[in-house]
Amino acid sequence: MAQRLALRRFLSISPQKLSVPPVSILSKVSAAPCYPRSLVPLTQITVPASIRTFSTTPVCRATFNIQDGSDFQDRVVNSQKPVVVDFHAQWCGPCKILGPRLEKMVAKQQGKVLMAKVDIDDHTDLAIEYEVSAVPTVLAMKNGDVVDKFVGIKDEDQLEAFLKKLIGA
Repeated sequence: MAQRLALRRFLSISPQKLSVPPVSILSKVSAAPCYPRSLVPLTQITVPASIRTFSTTPVCRATFNIQDGSDFQDRVVNSQKPVVVDFHAQWCGPCKILGPRLEKMVAKQQGKVLMAKVDIDDHTDLAIEYEVSAVPTVLAMKNGDVVDKFVGIKDEDQLEAFLKKLIGA
């Protein structure tokens, strides 16, 4: 109900109600809503940086869950970017600590590296193929080959060094 009300309020704002800010503010604009060009000239469509915007465009995420073997082949082995593969399990306590920490460190790399999460209970074939004997196990893959690996929890400094080594920075 609240979403409908917010949508109605948003849609009730006409392009004519938008005012043109002074030129000094135009240089600080971070985003602009999308209106058909026929309704409003582009110079009138500005939003101050303090207003949040949203988009329905799919976002390319750096972290993703592997669905099956062919998904692993497509998104990890055939990837142009280096990929960190996190083999984990739902029941694993250390995995619950390492997972978010690793995701945070991968996000800091700003798209230079991707992270694939593989649940070993759902994908035992992948765990066997990549010789995962304990969780959490993290593989660093580049051009389809395993170039580095660690088992267990690492702190943020060790994870950063691991990722820097993978991307070659």
